[in-house]
Amino acid sequence: MPSFKCKTCGTPFDVGEAALAKYPGWQPKYCREHSPKQTGKFRRRGQSGQRRRPGNVREENLTLAQVLEKYDGGPQDGVFTDGSSVPNPGPGGWGAVWVEDGEVKEQRHGQEPHTTNNRMELMALIEAYRMLPDDARTTLLSDSRLCVNTINKWAPGWEAKGWKKKGGEIKNLELVQELLALHRAHPDCSIEWIAAHSGNRWNEYADSLATAWQRTEL
Repeated sequence: MPSFKCKTCGTPFDVGEAALAKYPGWQPKYCREHSPKQTGKFRRRGQSGQRRRPGNVREENLTLAQVLEKYDGGPQDGVFTDGSSVPNPGPGGWGAVWVEDGEVKEQRHGQEPHTTNNRMELMALIEAYRMLPDDARTTLLSDSRLCVNTINKWAPGWEAKGWKKKGGEIKNLELVQELLALHRAHPDCSIEWIAAHSGNRWNEYADSLATAWQRTEL
């Protein structure tokens, strides 16, 4: 039986001749424990082993290498951002990757010991703009409709009213103000929404950066 070596843990593992014959040219790279499918299954069920309720966002917590192996769809240009906290609120992280023609120009990620999903999504966009020169011409892609709408629709109106809005306080005001200023400082860049966990390679890559604090391997 042919034997292979897992790229994640280095452990040798066997694959049956029938499975290899079914997929000509396939070179297995991960053992059963570390395969992207198994990792995704574990994340969906959670550490308790209970399956998440339908409709919850699927979190695989793949390494960057696993993301690049598993996904190849979606836009190949732009700055892709993501943020999360587990639980929410709780410890969390953010990630941003600048891509041109499918090649990474720069990437950043960070974490905070106590935060929220929305704060991390905003931080990811802030760091994305900090990567770019003022004359950059590109699109920032976030899977947070809240953040996209905040900058594209709501924040200018809040600013005109002295940073007030109907219904109460503006949450994460200092981050919203900083992001709006950076958005205006890059007039040839736009912020657009992209669907999460829909096979978009670089959105998944940003997600991996945002969850890197949960892993021992980037």
